[in-house]
Amino acid sequence: MNRKYSKDLVDGPNQSASRSMLRGVGFTSEDFKKPLVGIASTGAKVTPCNMHINELAEVVESSINNNNGKGVLFNTITVSDGISMGTQGMKYSLVSREVIADSIETVVGCLGYDGVISIGGCDKNMPGCIIGMARLNRPSIFVYGGSIKPSEENTDYVTVCEKTGEFSKGDLPEQELIHVEKISVKGPGSCGGMYTANTMASAIEALGMSLPGSSSQDAVSNDKKKDCDDAGKAVMHLLEKDIKPSDIMTKSAFENAIAIVIALGGSTNAVLHIIAMADAIGVTITLDDFTRIGKKTPVLADLKPFGKHFMSELNASGGIQPLMKTMLEKGLLDGNCLTVTGKTLADNLKDIKPYKDNEIIRSFDKPIKENSHLRILYGNLAKEGAVAKITGKEGTSFTGRARVFNSEEDGVAAILSKKITAGDVVVIRYEGPKGGPGMREMLKPTSAIMGQGLGDKVAFITDGRFSGGTHGFVVGHITPEAADGGVIAIIEDGDEITIDANKDELSLNLSDDEINDRFAKWTCPKLPPKKGVLSKYAKSVKSASLGAVTD
Repeated sequence: MNRKYSKDLVDGPNQSASRSMLRGVGFTSEDFKKPLVGIASTGAKVTPCNMHINELAEVVESSINNNNGKGVLFNTITVSDGISMGTQGMKYSLVSREVIADSIETVVGCLGYDGVISIGGCDKNMPGCIIGMARLNRPSIFVYGGSIKPSEENTDYVTVCEKTGEFSKGDLPEQELIHVEKISVKGPGSCGGMYTANTMASAIEALGMSLPGSSSQDAVSNDKKKDCDDAGKAVMHLLEKDIKPSDIMTKSAFENAIAIVIALGGSTNAVLHIIAMADAIGVTITLDDFTRIGKKTPVLADLKPFGKHFMSELNASGGIQPLMKTMLEKGLLDGNCLTVTGKTLADNLKDIKPYKDNEIIRSFDKPIKENSHLRILYGNLAKEGAVAKITGKEGTSFTGRARVFNSEEDGVAAILSKKITAGDVVVIRYEGPKGGPGMREMLKPTSAIMGQGLGDKVAFITDGRFSGGTHGFVVGHITPEAADGGVIAIIEDGDEITIDANKDELSLNLSDDEINDRFAKWTCPKLPPKKGVLSKYAKSVKSASLGAVTD
């Protein structure tokens, strides 16, 4: 059995002191002869997404120990987008992806683990875990903590955000808002729609780095416990065969992940994270890959935020495996890609049956959208690209007058005080990876717009990013960002902006001379933090168009 790294830590008389320390945490003499598998848990009581993950990690540990390995459980961090949304705390959210990756790499690299299983729940956990495992390139599996079920009234976290907008408009009594607040998030699990957590879980399953069927499972279920038990067995097989992330995370595998994200109507954050995960393993994925794959991949899933259904409903009807089988047959997936089962994607899907009476996944002849909802826009406002989430429900083009804000807080205040009207393009800037720093999600302002009934009447652009729960006519990830001297920095109130998802263009309708004149007078109004994690991040982070990586 593969003990490539642990043997240097525990073998021979010279490592007696190391073994003595390990005996202190319960190792036996027999354990030193087994492969050591690190189990990175993101379990924490800070958020429902992760409150149960330490329990799942213990199931993984037992499975490894019962299959001739030695599991070693350790924790990494998590934060909560849902709790910090709209506050200064949100600046730490994307940063946490890098901290998670760094911490997994640090522990596993230091302690000589031969393999890795990481378990994640909330949004940044998943790409953070994958990036960490990619850097290490040891036999590895990702386990998703699972999805929360909707409330009995079919509400969820995003419902609460949008009800806040209704309240601000005067259309909802405060007691009804409090009622929805109380009932919408109960118990463990990640947000239940096709928001970022479920988007990334699905992408990772399609990538081949988690076990088949794992991405749609309910957080509290026997299926999820079995997934954890199976992961412990599977990692031992990977160790035996020396199958590493670099064998699985190929260019074709990432293209499979992109296709699944599009078919499911997934989050704009997937663009950022897939580029970053690919970078970690040495594969180049660009914004243009999303456009290329999007031209031939329809949106098929009627899932929230712009659809009707929750992930738990899709799971009950078969999860994403039947969809993947159909996409494979249609030539939209590469079935030759290796997966953590030790088999190819095609082998994994061989015996999968079609959906029965499924109203969630549309047929290819009646798609929700014939091509991708994730539009990569270019133009004088986005010379290095921007990411739009446009389903067509609100139209495919918009021209309006700019309403400019230099922070999320200022934009939210204007929306909630009813200062935004039909025909406006809300511009929130200095919220990019460097300018924020941290590239905050804009769920609070976009939900307020939807809650006020302006979703098809107002557009929204930012150098920040969006929650997977965001919907409407929205464009994010504008690069170069304002703090880097992007054109978004010199927009003024009343300027005309055009968003065209048919031509994939984002334009500030000013002459080059006027733009240059404004830049001659411009200085960045924001100074980066001088100390701490946000300071380090601002100094090292790359453009959103490159995945906002820090390597």
